[in-house]
Amino acid sequence: MGQVIAVSNQKGGVGKTTTAVNLAACLGALGYPTLIVDMDPQANASSALGVTPHEPATTIMACLAHDAPPRPLDLDKVAPNVSLLPSSLDLAGAELDFLRELGGPLRLRDVLAPLRERFDFIIVDSPPSLSLLSLNALAAADWALVPVQAEFLSLEGLAHMIRTIERVKVEYNPALELLGLVVTLYDGRTRLAGEVVQELERAFNGKLFSTRIVRSVRLSEAPSHGLPIIYYDFRSAGAQSYIHLSEEILDVCEKAGPRAGA
Repeated sequence: MGQVIAVSNQKGGVGKTTTAVNLAACLGALGYPTLIVDMDPQANASSALGVTPHEPATTIMACLAHDAPPRPLDLDKVAPNVSLLPSSLDLAGAELDFLRELGGPLRLRDVLAPLRERFDFIIVDSPPSLSLLSLNALAAADWALVPVQAEFLSLEGLAHMIRTIERVKVEYNPALELLGLVVTLYDGRTRLAGEVVQELERAFNGKLFSTRIVRSVRLSEAPSHGLPIIYYDFRSAGAQSYIHLSEEILDVCEKAGPRAGA
């Protein structure tokens, strides 16, 4: 039974999509069949993998709104063992048009159910807001992974994010657990970054991954080439950061044992 990880943060610009794409690529490289579900109407995860919103494919919008059977796009030429359910620009109107009528926050859970047997991991890239799309991602997940930028403004919204996870756990998905927090855009040369990490360690003892996703020019360049960082520049600091993060996440998941699913 595949495990679903929702990469989620209500604050934008924290490396959420970068984390979703590169974590999936690393898991795939380690031999785990992995699916990325792009739930962000901006379709950044799709474009970061070289897939445009206009390419013919079964989009997540078609699955959610029109009961189209999920047919993930095989990305083996870009990232071995990785598939994608791409987003589309019309997903922006999803909440008004259909989600409230067609299952509300539980719609994505139903779409992903038949894919759990096919993939070891399903990584959901959530939109950077508290919306019905975000709630769908959390309601379908076994785990919530929260990227946090190493600055104090990010800490202000973090408590709200944790409350949202707890709310979804109580109201929609008792199986949901916090996988952990990962510090992104980290610059170890600054005193501020160190102070933010210390505060996170104090507040989230045992739930902060030791890997820091460092600021990296190569990491920023990779999406423009439609490649995950490990296939764009394996030796870069960004690639090595995500390799270490994937190993940490695998360790947590293995220790948790088999999960029944959301």
